[in-house]
Amino acid sequence: MSKLCSDLRQAIVSAGLRDGMTVSFHHHLRNGDYVLNMVLQEAAQLGIRDLTVNASSLFDCHQPLIDHIRNGVVTGLITDYVSAGIGRAISGGILKKPVTFLTHGTRPSNILNGNHHIDIAFLAAPTSDCEGNCSGKYGPSACGSLGYAFADAQRADRVVIISDNLVEYPLPDPSITEDLVDFVVKVEAIGNPAGIVSGTTQMPKDPIALKIADYAAQAIHASGLVKDGFSFQTGAGGASLAVADHIKRIMLRENIHGSYALGGITGYMVDMLESGCFQAIQDVQCFDLEAVRSIRENPKHIEITAAQYASPTARSTAASHLDVVVLGATQIDTDFNINVHTDSNNLIMGGSGGHTDVAAEAKLTVIVAPLSRARMSIVVDRVFTVSTPGSDVDLLVTQYGIAVNPRRPELKAALESARLPVADIQALQRLAVSLNGPAKPFQPPKDHVVAQVFGRNNQVQDLIYGI
Repeated sequence: MSKLCSDLRQAIVSAGLRDGMTVSFHHHLRNGDYVLNMVLQEAAQLGIRDLTVNASSLFDCHQPLIDHIRNGVVTGLITDYVSAGIGRAISGGILKKPVTFLTHGTRPSNILNGNHHIDIAFLAAPTSDCEGNCSGKYGPSACGSLGYAFADAQRADRVVIISDNLVEYPLPDPSITEDLVDFVVKVEAIGNPAGIVSGTTQMPKDPIALKIADYAAQAIHASGLVKDGFSFQTGAGGASLAVADHIKRIMLRENIHGSYALGGITGYMVDMLESGCFQAIQDVQCFDLEAVRSIRENPKHIEITAAQYASPTARSTAASHLDVVVLGATQIDTDFNINVHTDSNNLIMGGSGGHTDVAAEAKLTVIVAPLSRARMSIVVDRVFTVSTPGSDVDLLVTQYGIAVNPRRPELKAALESARLPVADIQALQRLAVSLNGPAKPFQPPKDHVVAQVFGRNNQVQDLIYGI
């Protein structure tokens, strides 16, 4: 039998979608994705209700999901990240069941171990053949790595590949192979390729961000970890990218050859690879089109699965070999707990993604953040939501100094020996208050849990309450 369906509706019907099922999606097209909205719209028109959506991340392009929740088409969400547009609605209480927040490592772990069953996986593929051999490296909607889709393809009862670029069988160099695929459907467009760019993958010009990056790079160098065989991950935010630029200069100046760069990959990481700083890139997600080009052309740029990236139940992972990771924060408290789920009004506006995973695994976890944003203190007495436990954080780098977790006295001594501006985190918190004024007392009503934040041990780490 041919796997090819005439249109998306036939694919949905052939896959057997019905009330109460769990459907899954990946987010490699990021804020340019069309597939989740197309599938849910067809499901709504077919009269299907009570679906659970298990998506590796949800972006503002997915805001039609809000109406599907209100209309009862979707009644459950499992995800690693929710953008502010959808997050505000969830914080307002539109979903009867709490959102299940996972991490980029625990999501594939739960799928592969059978803890989260998927009935049908609807997977966007920038290129596919008629049997479902597919890849994200080619085609007009190329997004690079398909790392977050592998677990879904391996364990879902039915797998539907949705592509806007069908090629002759067999597709060379597939990511997901035909033996895992039940149905294939061609649509006009799976997304806007420009939307895969996160919007934050630009080197900063802000002098505060550049100062923070300089301090962070000096601290990493002083730790002694920047040496041959060094492995490194950084986020896609401006200050994090500036840290990578400083680390690149150090590596080139001292002729240091690292082993690999990891994570969501930007053009800046590609430049480090091509400059000889690293032997390889291990890539679970491309953040910009330069990364897409690299993974298509360079065999040293390796596509990995989300489980291989950071699953806590895998036999080993790329994250477990990681030396240094540089991450951001919405809030950090005096116990070094990090919040990246909620904003200063406790509204959902993000999620852990891989933050919690790599912080737990890396030898050195560095948080880069200004002391305040928009006159709101970043360093607080207690974060609203614990996304990453303070026990997994080593350094906070601000423009006013570097706070070292008391669990790392040897690291503090190394930074002081390098004459870096080491500061007590309580002192930074008091300085933030003196600059911004005390925050108004805020205690959200605790009569409605809108989300559960699960840690890497698969236990509830924190609760988020509705506003």
